[in-house]
Amino acid sequence: MSSFSNPHYMYLFALKNGKRKLAYGQSPENALEILSYRLTKEEMDEIIKDDYVKINQRKLQEYVHELG
Repeated sequence: MSSFSNPHYMYLFALKNGKRKLAYGQSPENALEILSYRLTKEEMDEIIKDDYVKINQRKLQEYVHELG
């Protein structure tokens, strides 16, 4: 199946330390699942899973200072 038929989006999830974590997926849940492949359990526990912003890639520069 083509990736064009399953759009993906960028999400910025809030972290407990006040920063944000960038994730990419078809939905917020899918983005968190993808993040879990590369982050430790401790790192995943720092993510506030219901506090996220869906962003357009063109606007990523506006959020770079918030990434952690």
